[in-house]
Formats: sequence, structure tokens, C-alpha cells
Amino acid sequence: MPAKPDDPAGQDEDVLAQIARLRAQIDVLMREQVAPALANASERAGEVGNQIAGQVRQQPLTAILVAAAIGFLLGRASR
Repeated sequence: MPAKPDDPAGQDEDVLAQIARLRAQIDVLMREQVAPALANASERAGEVGNQIAGQVRQQPLTAILVAAAIGFLLGRASR
């Protein structure tokens, strides 16, 4: 005898329950993993930015020459 097909309404409810569980898992991951990692990366980027700004203030001519050299190289590479 062929197998009886499952109830489509029951499958819909099962799929909706799975989606709800996945959403809950994503919320937990975002709260416990992603948000702290982004905050940490943001803090580190701010620290690096402050260090670079301090070096530019201490050696403005060097900073201008480095920026000009990088601009020149990028311009040559884009041709």
C-alpha cells in the first residue's frame, strides 16, 4: 500500500515552528557573539585612528609625502 501523504496544514505549522526557532537562535547569536565583536572592532579602529592622528600631528610633512606617494602609485596603477 502506498504511504499516505502528510497533512499539509501540519507541515506548515512545523515549518513556522522551525522558522521561529531559527529566529530565536539568530537573536541569541547576534546578542552574544556579533554585537560584542563589532563593539570590540569599533574600539580598536578608534584607537588606531587616534594613533594615526597623533603621528600626523607630530610629523605633518611626512604624512603629506606618504599621502602623495600613495596617491601617485594608485594613479599609476589605475591606468
